[in-house]
Amino acid sequence: MSDAHDHGEDGADHGQDGDSGEDGGHGHEHHHDDGGHDHHGDHGDHGGHDGHDHHHHDAESVAIAVVTVSSSRSLDEDPSGDHVAAAFEDAGHEVAVRELVPDEYDSVQGTVDRLARRKDTDVVVTTGGTGVTPDDVTPEAVDGLFAKRLPGFGELFRRRSEAEIGTRTIGSRATAGVVSATPVFCLPGSENAVRLGVDEIILPEVGHLVGLAGRGADETEEEETAEGKEAEDGGESADGDETDDTPR
Repeated sequence: MSDAHDHGEDGADHGQDGDSGEDGGHGHEHHHDDGGHDHHGDHGDHGGHDGHDHHHHDAESVAIAVVTVSSSRSLDEDPSGDHVAAAFEDAGHEVAVRELVPDEYDSVQGTVDRLARRKDTDVVVTTGGTGVTPDDVTPEAVDGLFAKRLPGFGELFRRRSEAEIGTRTIGSRATAGVVSATPVFCLPGSENAVRLGVDEIILPEVGHLVGLAGRGADETEEEETAEGKEAEDGGESADGDETDDTPR
């Protein structure tokens, strides 16, 4: 799975997903329930240029799910995934879960969707499968899950990659978006590409994006629950009225 970046042996390759993300399935897992969504920290202000303090509600600490997409690697030999986890922990964040999945559309899509919906996960980062070989399917698998796309991530990643790998950066399809109020970032599999994406782009902005993406999510859920209860109560009342109006 070549992604264009494989900064390995001969020099560059940020895009070469090669085998960086391949599959598998274990990982450190803080045993938490799947389900809703509960972002750590406050949820942020919208990001624009209208003079407000857009960082007031940034999440100070987030919980990350790390997904390695590879059909040939194991989590015991996963330098790219190791770097994602270590970089987040060094920055004061938490690794909620690590998983390894094969380069298969359904496996990637199902895993990202499930992890994005977990209550204990605020952000998902995948490595691998973003190249141009037939088995590089990560972008296709996650695209249908995105409620919102973050095109600036891929644009910035490729622009910064050019300094190291030149025009080979066009072979990288690194992408990002929001799934179930959770930012999801899909990186190439090479360790150099992961270092660039995580250290220089994701970590500086992750608290802000988590705050923005999760803003209002809990309130919306509460409103929907309240509306459902009101409808139920209204139905009971209507039933009662019908009973009262029935001739005796």
